[in-house]
Amino acid sequence: MNRPYGAVDVSANLKGAVPKTATQKILVALAEKGKTTFFVANQSKIETLPAEEIAVLEAEYKKIDEGNKQLAAQVKITGAELAKLKNTPSDADLDIQISETRDAIEKRLALLQPLRSGAQLVSAENLAQVDADWAKWRAEWIRRKKIFMSFWQLVTDTLSPQDAERLSEDLGIEFDTAEHVSVENGPLCANQNSLKRKR
Repeated sequence: MNRPYGAVDVSANLKGAVPKTATQKILVALAEKGKTTFFVANQSKIETLPAEEIAVLEAEYKKIDEGNKQLAAQVKITGAELAKLKNTPSDADLDIQISETRDAIEKRLALLQPLRSGAQLVSAENLAQVDADWAKWRAEWIRRKKIFMSFWQLVTDTLSPQDAERLSEDLGIEFDTAEHVSVENGPLCANQNSLKRKR
């Protein structure tokens, strides 16, 4: 090859027999003492390219490089489109989704049909029974809650709040949450005695 060699090249050609650092020092020492002979190809006999051909090659290189950049951009766009297509449901998947949607629509329409025809879904007797059950079981809940609170107050009267809380956790007792309190203070419970439904 028509190129200069450095210490790394020489060390490599010697198969590592002489380390790179030592090779560098040896070459420098030989050059300083004038005891080294370098053989290079006769540069005057080497054919060189005219400036015009070099310009043509450079222009061709730029053209090819620009073409590669355009191809790379096209590959990127095509890859994005391919990923989009892979995420798009197939015809078979769309047929299944359409069939499921139609079935769901039919079921909803069947549920709406009685309302459209003016049919009464809940009778007055059923509404009255719901009101009666609500009043009965809420009164029972209030009674049981009072009994529990009296008993709990008696048990925890001598305990600190922290000990009382630990005891409730050990026993698995769940007190009313903020949602329970909100319902209890709301119109549903406050007006239960006067709550009436139109017949």
